[in-house]
Amino acid sequence: MSESGDRSDPDEVQPGDESTVYPDPVHRRQELAAAEKRVAGQIDPGMRAVVVAAVVVVVAVSFSLPHNGGANGWQVLAGSTVAQAETITLPSRIFLVLAAVFGIVLSMLALVTRRWVLAWFASAGCTLAIVFGVLAVWSRQTLDPVAGGAGPGIGLFLGWGAMTVLAYHWIKVVWARSSQMVEAEAARRAAESELPEQYLHRLPPPREDGT
Repeated sequence: MSESGDRSDPDEVQPGDESTVYPDPVHRRQELAAAEKRVAGQIDPGMRAVVVAAVVVVVAVSFSLPHNGGANGWQVLAGSTVAQAETITLPSRIFLVLAAVFGIVLSMLALVTRRWVLAWFASAGCTLAIVFGVLAVWSRQTLDPVAGGAGPGIGLFLGWGAMTVLAYHWIKVVWARSSQMVEAEAARRAAESELPEQYLHRLPPPREDGT
């Protein structure tokens, strides 16, 4: 028997040596699950972060401008005597609270922490603020002349427009994260489907949260 016949081809895969061809499926699944979890918990706003930060500043500036007659946003929130003289309506107060909480505080927290849940709440709160912004303008334009009080001010219009822009960008950020989540899940499932059958029994079942 020749020497070449005694030696096996180094490129030939021997029975039971599938690990030399296929990576460990458990390790591969853990990598994909970790990537999926990372996408699920974080956002990547990209250049939208600059736009959102600038619009947050605009919202804060709008509070310093007249919202209702001669009362600016900060005076309305504080319930000062100037605001009381302008007969502030409930929609105006709710709009300012939503703008302060979701348009300034929560939007900045979402940008700093990059947490998806904060971005989701920011998008929902800014969208709700748009509705109350419209009601605030309408309520100022339909005041009883006997009650007194001027119409909506430039600060109210500027704040409402800024909250509309914030809602749009936060919804786009949240939606982009949802698309990335679907892609990460599809990659994990595709990697599992390409494995040989003898490896499938080694895969731990996915948990209820999909990881």
